[in-house]
Amino acid sequence: MRRAAALVLLLVALFALAGPPLARALAGLDGTAQDVLLGATPPSWRHPFGTDVLGRDLLVRTMDGGAIAIRIGLTATAVALVIGVGWGALAGYAGGRLDELLMRVVDVLYALPATVFVIVVMALVSSRNEVLLFALIGGISWLTLARIVRAQVRGLRHREFVEAARGLGATPTRVVWRHILPNAVGPIVVYTTLLVPGVLLQEAFLSFLGLGVQPPRASWGTLIAEGARQLAVYPWTLAAPGALMAVTIFALNVVGDGLRDAVSGHGQPTGPAKS
Repeated sequence: MRRAAALVLLLVALFALAGPPLARALAGLDGTAQDVLLGATPPSWRHPFGTDVLGRDLLVRTMDGGAIAIRIGLTATAVALVIGVGWGALAGYAGGRLDELLMRVVDVLYALPATVFVIVVMALVSSRNEVLLFALIGGISWLTLARIVRAQVRGLRHREFVEAARGLGATPTRVVWRHILPNAVGPIVVYTTLLVPGVLLQEAFLSFLGLGVQPPRASWGTLIAEGARQLAVYPWTLAAPGALMAVTIFALNVVGDGLRDAVSGHGQPTGPAKS
């Protein structure tokens, strides 16, 4: 099951990244070219996923949307990973009042509605910039990761190999990054894998509110939002992006569960990292 899920993710990535140039080169299909006279048509040999109300080919739009969704997922997750690991490592290693202060900040941020925060920030800056969207989604997704990293660091900071590194004169930064975090990488990787589906769902929800990727570009979330509004009349506009997003999220969760099981079975610290 896990290998099948990994294969599905590979095929989806190839579909999204290599599909658009192939479709343009082999069939002359373009996801942004409009044909208002053609309008919305059901799937056919010429347009396997059909077309939308503006006559744009949904196959290529779904491929392009997949590429944008992958970029959103990876970029926002990378932002959350950097902030969460740094915050949690600092809190867990420092301990004391600094730990209390940093974790109370996390508690306060947990109490804030994440979607409302994104809406307010984007309204204040009056921007629909994709980079800002990636940063905001990543900026609200690191809280749980910070708690996980803190717990791992607190559990490892007094182990024998860490004390030995301190005794040899290693600085706190070197102790954390060279000796503690390499032994906590398992849970971090597992949670990061499970974070990507949440990011995709967050972007899809923001797209329903008109805060996602802006036309003429479209992510899966944007396509699903457009398809949902036309579902009663043109159901095929929702079918392809909805099915692909559902399959991708399911496969990511299966891979994440597999990694979690592997880590829980082999999760003991391995000792000091090699210098």
